[in-house]
Amino acid sequence: MAKISPVSIKYIIHAKFEADGAVEKPDIIGAVFGQTEGLLGDDLEMRELQKSGKIGRIEVNSDSKDGKTIGEIEVPSAMDKTETAIIGAALETIERIGPSDTHIEIISIEDVRGSKRDYILDRAKKLMENLGDNGNDISEMTSEIKDSAKIAKLQTYGTENLPCGDVSGDELIIVEGRADVINLLKNGIKNVIAMNGTKFPETIKALSKEKPEVILFVDGDRGGNLIIKNVTENAKVDFIAMAPEGKEVEELTQKEILQSLRKKVSATEYSQNNRSRGVQRYDRYENQDQNQVHSKKEIKKLSQKEKEKIKYNIDDLIGTKGAVIFNHDLNLIKKIPIGRLMGLRLDEEPYVIAIDGTATPKIIETCENLGCHNLIATNFVYCDTRINLVSM
Repeated sequence: MAKISPVSIKYIIHAKFEADGAVEKPDIIGAVFGQTEGLLGDDLEMRELQKSGKIGRIEVNSDSKDGKTIGEIEVPSAMDKTETAIIGAALETIERIGPSDTHIEIISIEDVRGSKRDYILDRAKKLMENLGDNGNDISEMTSEIKDSAKIAKLQTYGTENLPCGDVSGDELIIVEGRADVINLLKNGIKNVIAMNGTKFPETIKALSKEKPEVILFVDGDRGGNLIIKNVTENAKVDFIAMAPEGKEVEELTQKEILQSLRKKVSATEYSQNNRSRGVQRYDRYENQDQNQVHSKKEIKKLSQKEKEKIKYNIDDLIGTKGAVIFNHDLNLIKKIPIGRLMGLRLDEEPYVIAIDGTATPKIIETCENLGCHNLIATNFVYCDTRINLVSM
């Protein structure tokens, strides 16, 4: 029998099943092949698809308890998404495994290539950092040396070690992250400091009170508007500047940076005009009925002692692009790819969900819908939420 090459896998069908009696793995696989035989015609015959390498080795994880068998089935597919979806739907028609009545439900169809693209993007960025260009002419080399000298002036400030330039002057520019500070330094703007996280730093709160003029410089998207709301509620801000619509501060040219800063408006004027640049992207999160998005239950925050208890699992997560889920006893419920969070169903309420990567508004909403209390991530895209957000 031919085997599917791991390189050829495009999708993985994830299904869960429940049988009324005790069944074994061979019974389950036999039912998959036997009860779909002749159902979809010769072109989508499961046995023939596996022989030709279009369907991979079917994996089954099962557990028998109280006379019933529950578990998961994974079917790798090298076919296109339409054919894969048809195969997935066909699995749900299986009603018996051996002598036992059985219910099979498709949880999700994972696009394996999506995970590969994420890996490729991250890996390409790291390779670019180490890639030298031997073809540089004198002007390019000079420019590179100048940029390097400016970036070398990157410092840290306060007990929170916030990335910054020279913040000793009377004017202070507050940006979101380290990459924003580096870009401004490269373009000759030194009086800048980054918040560097989801929780507003006390260091910046105190520093803003000491400066005669404080400018908040944010990205030109909805995230920028959310940051403005957060910062103006926690610190003294005199002026607000925004990057051009759809752009981030870290990617702006020198001309765009200077234009954005020249167009700054007073914090009072901004509040009165209620500017809303870049909100189209995530409008639906704000327009949803908040009673549907957030339950009325009390959110329990993760304690330091609890963080230490799950620390090993969290450290093991880094670099995997995965997610781990814990219950209220801090026992591991599941370890899955991030893409499988969407549409995931759990038999018990998750207390902590930790992901390797950035928590987008969609991921945060998904965790809310699962009933999560605490979300741990490497970074966060600002989003109104009741659940506790913890930086990894």
